[in-house]
Amino acid sequence: MDQNNRDLFSGEAKDVEKKIHQAQTVKAGLRELIELCGDDPDREGLEETPDRVLKAFLEYTEGYKEDPKAHLEKVFDVDHQELVMVQDIELYSMCEHHFAPFLGVAHVGYIPNGKITGLSKIARVVEGYAKRFQVQERLTNQIADAMEEVLDPQGVMVVIEAKHMCMCGRGVRKSSASTTTKSVRGLFKSEADHRMEFLSLLDRPTR
Repeated sequence: MDQNNRDLFSGEAKDVEKKIHQAQTVKAGLRELIELCGDDPDREGLEETPDRVLKAFLEYTEGYKEDPKAHLEKVFDVDHQELVMVQDIELYSMCEHHFAPFLGVAHVGYIPNGKITGLSKIARVVEGYAKRFQVQERLTNQIADAMEEVLDPQGVMVVIEAKHMCMCGRGVRKSSASTTTKSVRGLFKSEADHRMEFLSLLDRPTR
């Protein structure tokens, strides 16, 4: 493996050598996959594809390199008892069942309990959990869990709307289908008025 690929990995020398060996195995497997699908892995246009795919997957899964909850640890003491909501946080993730992408937006709201966090930190939490092999249901819960654990708010609500390429581009091939998941905690779970406020700000049905 050339120096550029070696530079993709960090850590103890023995761990780097293991990752390099794994990368070589993956690249060989990708060549086999190209051939199995009916093409020539040595033809122009495909000869560098295994390298590109490897680098792409390392980028798609950068969330494993961090603890997304840590972004929330910078807090400010603010006496605010009403909803704080960040809408339309773009997310790109990878379905763990087919390694096909799913993409959409997350809407995250919480009712503070004496402390708030920076708005950009919420987006970083979403990104940190999205850049892993995922299912949308788990992703939704992980974001809510992080908000609840670190900020200890009165309530948290997370809604994700996404399209899954494993459904749009293969299988049933329903390109217009989208999936909505939600996770509700605290006051959002116990009091319908808070859920309705959240949904009304999204201009979504209040069911």
